Order: sequence, then C-alpha cells, then structure tokens
Amino acid sequence: QAHLVESGGGLVQPGGSLRLSCTASESIFRRSIMAWYRQASGNQRELVAQIGSGGTTNYAEFVKGRFTISRDNAKNTMYLQMNSLKPEDTAVYYCQAFVATWDVHWGQGTQVTVSS
Repeated sequence: QAHLVESGGGLVQPGGSLRLSCTASESIFRRSIMAWYRQASGNQRELVAQIGSGGTTNYAEFVKGRFTISRDNAKNTMYLQMNSLKPEDTAVYYCQAFVATWDVHWGQGTQVTVSS
C-alpha cells in the first residue's frame, strides 16, 4: 500500500510563498509520474503540475511562472514551490502518484490559505 505524506501547507499573505512536500514509498515513487492537484471549496479537483520520473514537467496555465514542481529521487520526495500566491490559490493541495491507470495513489491533502 502506497503511503503519501504531504507537508508545508499553511496561511500566507497574498504575494507570499510556500513550499509543499510529498514523500512516498520508494517502490511507488520511482515508478510514478508525480503530480499536485488542488481542490477549492465547492470546486472540482484540478491538476496544478506534474513531473515525470525523468524530470519532464507540465503546468496548469494558472500557475505558470509562479509555481515550480521538482522531485528528489534519492529522497522519494516531490516539491511544489509556490511564489506570488493569490487568494484564488486557496485550496486543499493533494499529492498524486500515477503508476498506471489502475494504480493511482493520493495523499491526504494539505490546506493552503492565501489571505491578508
């Protein structure tokens, strides 16, 4: 059973920064495309960014130029550096490990609140 542990959420003022982390079991992490999703209250969960095992990245338009996804394969950890945060970035952020369509794992989520 995969176990994804997220950390780094919290309350930040508009324009501020946060870094999220997601650590997975080695057996899952090395085989996975890793991704961050978010879900704001009343909205559907949406893709924020994803990173392949080789480091290829993909970003949602609404975070391009502000967020950076990265992974440290030696630590089985993925990161999301979030800069220039806006109130509309407020959401629960989820870590996903995608091995195959039948083998997808989620973290428990971490709350990010952007407010003055």
